[in-house]
Amino acid sequence: MSELKTLSCEACRADAPRLNEDEIEKLLPELPGWQLTVIDGVKQLSRTFTFKNFVESLEFTNKIGQLAEENGHHPAILTEWGKVTVSWWTHKIKGLHKNDFIMAAKTGELSF
Repeated sequence: MSELKTLSCEACRADAPRLNEDEIEKLLPELPGWQLTVIDGVKQLSRTFTFKNFVESLEFTNKIGQLAEENGHHPAILTEWGKVTVSWWTHKIKGLHKNDFIMAAKTGELSF
């Protein structure tokens, strides 16, 4: 079981180092269902969650919003009928930081 969900985000500055390929490859297996994507040259963690209807999708979106506010780290969220796609990356460093893996793990816990 992943320990990531038990960790807290740390303050991230613009000069914080991005995770390297080895670090990403080590952490990604701890996030079942999440994929590494690259959009406009920026590595991101993405996952689509499915629901029975729009109301459930919206409720999940609101839970993610609350989680993001509590941790001071915010994802891209696409809410649709029956699904929500969440993408985590650190805007300040234009790539992945350990915070993104922590938040992805915490997001995964919301869906169960």
